[in-house]
Amino acid sequence: MAIVAADWTITRSTGAIRYIGDDHGGASPSYATVIELHRWIGDLSDDATSTGDDEHSITDPGASDRLGIDNIIKLLGIYNIDANASEHLYDGSIIQGTGGTEEIYDGIVNFGNADVQIQIAQDGAVLADDWWNFSGGGLNPDSTQGISHRFMLPVRTAGADIDLRRILGTARRYGFGYSEFFINGTSRGNNVLALKDATDLNNGTASGTVATWTGITNTEGYRPIDVNNDTVDEYYYSEWNKDIYTINQLTERMKYLTRDGSAETMYGLSAELFRGITHDIVISTPTGTFVEPESLSWGTGATAGTGQLLAIDSTTAGTVMYIQHLTGVVPSTNTITGNGGATALAGTVTAHTIPTPFFGISTGSAIVGSYGLGIEAADLAATDKVTDLSGTQITPPNNVTFTVFGTVAGDRLLVTNNNAGAPDEAQLSNNALINGATVTAIVTSTAIPTDTPSTGTIRVERASGNYTNHAYTSYTGSTFTIGSTDFSTDTIPATNNIYIAYVDEAVSGTSKAFTVVYVADRTFFVRLRDGGVTPIKEAETTGILGANGGSATVNRISDE
Repeated sequence: MAIVAADWTITRSTGAIRYIGDDHGGASPSYATVIELHRWIGDLSDDATSTGDDEHSITDPGASDRLGIDNIIKLLGIYNIDANASEHLYDGSIIQGTGGTEEIYDGIVNFGNADVQIQIAQDGAVLADDWWNFSGGGLNPDSTQGISHRFMLPVRTAGADIDLRRILGTARRYGFGYSEFFINGTSRGNNVLALKDATDLNNGTASGTVATWTGITNTEGYRPIDVNNDTVDEYYYSEWNKDIYTINQLTERMKYLTRDGSAETMYGLSAELFRGITHDIVISTPTGTFVEPESLSWGTGATAGTGQLLAIDSTTAGTVMYIQHLTGVVPSTNTITGNGGATALAGTVTAHTIPTPFFGISTGSAIVGSYGLGIEAADLAATDKVTDLSGTQITPPNNVTFTVFGTVAGDRLLVTNNNAGAPDEAQLSNNALINGATVTAIVTSTAIPTDTPSTGTIRVERASGNYTNHAYTSYTGSTFTIGSTDFSTDTIPATNNIYIAYVDEAVSGTSKAFTVVYVADRTFFVRLRDGGVTPIKEAETTGILGANGGSATVNRISDE
């Protein structure tokens, strides 16, 4: 539209060119292109005298100049616009002031669907006021050209560029596909964003529901996880725990946390700004202790930059750090300094392509994870894929769940390998006499089955004939690692029985589930007892674990 003269003023003494019409969302806000502003000023400049609040006429110095094309306008002398005026101009750049007072507003044009909602991150932060968005779309659209938004942003103030005129545009409307587009230094005139969104069919849960899924958590920092169950850890910058939810619900929660307008924090950053690892940096000569996460800075002047530490392979003797770049340039043989004072010298820097959303792709039933994104091994299935910090894509084994139904809180439940309708007490055997006072490992005479849970309980046959239970925290080969235990008075003779108790506890609810790696079908023996205030008859049953998991249901019969 042409400029609405009643909505603009010029003040001769200060050179102030101001918008005084209705603001965004008001009854009748108006907007004009930069060339329309220039033409309006030019129309005033040939008047014999100024009229009303437009103090500009033939007697005043020139106020604006068109720099070769309609999209670049230079305000001359003391003439200037303010931030509010800039919000009502589009389709080009406004340059004003000189030297240490120079200010530049550059044009932004987004090509995307009409109703896309976009956010702008500048100088390491998401701009709080997204005045360029409306509920049905964007400001100054041009549907015939596929343009959803046209507006201006300040990129230079007080004679200095704002973060090298870098602008990150994002579209993170919950329930829709996420996207981002980076302008690595605006130019005069119009600068293009290409942000769009469409309904995400794998993100259909209401945001208010997802907000309650607080059981989904993330352990931040450098995390060892044995996703492929080969007894050798891979390393990631996170370890997400999906709790009781599905893998797709985990991705919905991650989208919710990083949505437009989010008040959440991830890795010490506003979650709305969080993108994941943008760069790996090889480091040397570290000093002090880095903290995961913390802010980082490096360089001065043209070499200055900042980032957020997401992970480091050692907080005191690191050789590589993984960061999200925030402002300035990436480090290059600079000293990187952590917020807590630790330092390291930057070496080779490797950039990574950022997926949107940050976690990668959800198919609805599986995840294809982004670079370095870690998820608890037990939460992954053979259909999932993750990529560790070496860049290797890892496929999990087939983790399946076996569930015992029909329990009541307080019942004692034992689940073992089945041997003709009884516990398979001879599933394994002790390798050699154990009689120490501080034993921390139990070694079996054969390899531990690879479908054994990564942590759990074993039962061992003591010299007295009793079977005692012992929690193990890990196993490898034929060795279970246990807490320090005294076996000096009731030893474990060589060849005595050892068996895995897949469940060996007083249950707390109406069912009990555990996860194992599927290798081959396995039949479990299940025993349930309760001799307390409301005793039951002993209940025993069996159930088969297959490639898709399995279950068994116990029949509780009162013994009163």
